[in-house]
Amino acid sequence: MQKRIEALAELASQRGQEEQPAQACKVVQLPLWPESVRAVPNVCLRSALFGAIRKGRRRLLEREIIAAVEGLEIRYTGPRLDQGDLGVYESLLHLLRDQSLGQECHTTSYALLKLMGKKDTGGKGGNREILHRSLMRLGATMVEIRAVGRYSYAGSLIDDVSQDEKTREYVIVLNPKLKALFAPDQYTQIQWAIRRELEGRQLAQWLHGFYSSHARPYPMKIETLHRLCGSEAELMSDFAKKLRKALDAVSDACKDYGEAFHYRVEDGLVFLDQTPSRSQQRHIIQQEAKRKRPSA
Repeated sequence: MQKRIEALAELASQRGQEEQPAQACKVVQLPLWPESVRAVPNVCLRSALFGAIRKGRRRLLEREIIAAVEGLEIRYTGPRLDQGDLGVYESLLHLLRDQSLGQECHTTSYALLKLMGKKDTGGKGGNREILHRSLMRLGATMVEIRAVGRYSYAGSLIDDVSQDEKTREYVIVLNPKLKALFAPDQYTQIQWAIRRELEGRQLAQWLHGFYSSHARPYPMKIETLHRLCGSEAELMSDFAKKLRKALDAVSDACKDYGEAFHYRVEDGLVFLDQTPSRSQQRHIIQQEAKRKRPSA
């Protein structure tokens, strides 16, 4: 009996050694999504992490709490990020969605700019320089994310980014723990054509992303939208004017691509009527089924 026990123990040890390499090589990937959309974690869309800020010098933040919807806490360290940075991040996630997180990805400024629908222009102030600066900002970030009772993430938006001096290729690594932000109900598929239509309109792009992340948008105070988008407008009256123009721009862009986006502003509240996407419709059906399910 003793010999049998020793033999079983040795066999178990051998199996454990065989399984370790397999576990170490476990592949962690983002979910796949269609070419026409860009998948974005809701934490990026329902907060001022990628704000609608003015051009110019950016503030450096150190573990500062970022405005976000109720139930979501974000502490951020790094230079302020804007919607241009979000466009770069969306494109990077899109490019890496079929690769293993945690491993090196090699790409070029040409490939990224082409994916973003931009020309590969060099020189001071050209698209290559703008892209490079954005990648460096994203690599110099530290975010601490907590969603009440659901998930957390602490790390950089880009774990590592460098550029080969000879080939000029970018070498980029994303943290495998980012997968937590891509749980089925924690990310949104943004219609890329509509976002591209709003290029250069910071507030309009933020609004498009924010409302796209809600299957059934509820009325929002103008003051709340001002806080959540990270606006630097000092007078609420000025922001209210910009808000209406931005909402008009989103409405026009959505109409051009056959999507409904109708809003009205009453008593300082913004009401929205939009057509839920297919994934949002499935989410609504699932939520209604849960509510109707009898409790034990």
